[in-house]
Amino acid sequence: MNFHIFSRRNFFIILALIFILTSAGCAASPMAGGAGGNESEAPSEPMPAPVGTQPVFAPTSAPEPTQIPIPPAINESRRLTLEFPSRIRIGESETLRLTLEVDNLGNITPTAEFEGNVVTGETIEIPDLYDTHNVTAEARFDSAGMQISPPEGTYEPLKRGQSATFYWNIRPQETGKYSGTVWLHLNFENRETKEKDRIAISAQIIEIEAVDFFGLSVDVARAGGMVGSVLGGVIGFPFLEDIVKFLFKKRSKKT
Repeated sequence: MNFHIFSRRNFFIILALIFILTSAGCAASPMAGGAGGNESEAPSEPMPAPVGTQPVFAPTSAPEPTQIPIPPAINESRRLTLEFPSRIRIGESETLRLTLEVDNLGNITPTAEFEGNVVTGETIEIPDLYDTHNVTAEARFDSAGMQISPPEGTYEPLKRGQSATFYWNIRPQETGKYSGTVWLHLNFENRETKEKDRIAISAQIIEIEAVDFFGLSVDVARAGGMVGSVLGGVIGFPFLEDIVKFLFKKRSKKT
């Protein structure tokens, strides 16, 4: 009887101990889990970079935009034509003409002579800055020994698609050959900054011969003058008439 009572008492005591231990384990499990969770969330130390490599850093700011260079101005193709007389008579004046016109086809005027005038042509390329600059063509003809009108440079405003023409009246002072240079410059003025620039486009050397009233060149005129001087000297020689009569009588007697 006592044995059974002791056994039941021990059995309940063991159950009570198991319940207490089980409750204590359940209460300690969240703490352990929390501790474990904190350890998993703790940041790990960065791995050292391999030897011989450079560390890569993320950019701290956005990169600056790439600047696209402004393309240069497109060139405009033009034809430059020069017409001048090859010969001028003394006392008369002739016209020299220079024309700058648009040439979309790239045609070149060959050097030719038409009605005594020499015509030359060439194709040139000029910057197309008409939208931002005031463009002016400047032309001048230099030659020593001739009267030139106008004597200084002349200016013509240049627009896209429009031509510019320059004229000079030339008059030689005496017979001979005259050399001259026809200059063409372009002047650019920026409309905003007012900055100016001047570039040389063409410098053409020409030659004009001045002749006398009868159209003789200087060499022919000199030769004719020498012949005239010889004839004049012979005609004016003293006793020329007597010598001619003597020779004429001598020839008559022989016949």
